[in-house]
Amino acid sequence: MSFFSQLIGTGSAFPEKVMTNADFESFVETSDEWIRTRTGIHTRHIADIRKGESTSSLAIAAAKKALEMAKLSGKDLDLIVVGTVTPDSVMPTTGNLLQAALGAERAFSFDLQAACSGFLYGLSIADQFIRTGAVQTALVIGAETLSTLINWQDRGTCVLFGDGAGAAILTRTSDPEHSILGTRLYSDGTKGDILKIPHGGAKVPHYLPEYRHKDHSIHMQGSEVFKLAVRNMIDASMAVLADHHLTPEDVDFFLFHQANVRILEMCMKTLKVPREKTWINLDRYGNTSAATLPVCLDEAWRQGAIKAGDRVLMATFGGGVTWASGLIRL
Repeated sequence: MSFFSQLIGTGSAFPEKVMTNADFESFVETSDEWIRTRTGIHTRHIADIRKGESTSSLAIAAAKKALEMAKLSGKDLDLIVVGTVTPDSVMPTTGNLLQAALGAERAFSFDLQAACSGFLYGLSIADQFIRTGAVQTALVIGAETLSTLINWQDRGTCVLFGDGAGAAILTRTSDPEHSILGTRLYSDGTKGDILKIPHGGAKVPHYLPEYRHKDHSIHMQGSEVFKLAVRNMIDASMAVLADHHLTPEDVDFFLFHQANVRILEMCMKTLKVPREKTWINLDRYGNTSAATLPVCLDEAWRQGAIKAGDRVLMATFGGGVTWASGLIRL
């Protein structure tokens, strides 16, 4: 018998604090109009570490909502995959923290680092485990507190990012029609310099004399990221559709990584996607990296924009660099 992965639950969570564009005007040379016209972002949520908000706390909250939708508990999980570049700690992993918090006694767990592509990388990995029969039910999370990696004096990056988490529950099915139809994963380390965090890892740890705090933050070549993100997300989208002999016209709904409204508009224009066939929440959350796609998926499903039987195409682009696409049918 062949196995497939069915999506049965989603959830999302955000920190309590909302930071508006106007809030930046007091400490960096920018304005609400400058940010809105160039990015499409109006607000973003920022975690308060002092109040206990962190990547794991957001991931746990999103996971509980997804489990509730799926009518399952942590004890039903066999696998937990967390896509993040901002784990609470190196050890234990955020996945380990989720396993403990959810009471997922029989699940094995791990974190993966693919920047903004983390959720789709995790979805593809969980799908493979389910297809082999090794796993019955998996939890896939994209969660970030990017506010901990921001240089708040760099107006080119500090206004872009926010914190949040999104979760999805996959379970084994024998129905190929309502499943993860396919994924495409890519990376290109030769272009890693266009979006990177240079210091803070094993090569330049914080205790070395050459360590610089501002280099332990996001560095981005905006124009290069824009060009590469648009081209690669479009190419990845067409590739996963070609795998199934489909065209963009055969897709019911599109979910694109929420990085910049101009990137979204260019993807929509090239693939001829009307506004009513996609989900945009960039204005409210900013770029939440690995969390953007599962949050969009959760909101679109809960608000009835996507429904059972719909083909949904997802595409993303992340630092390092990575990119990916996925095609599901609810």
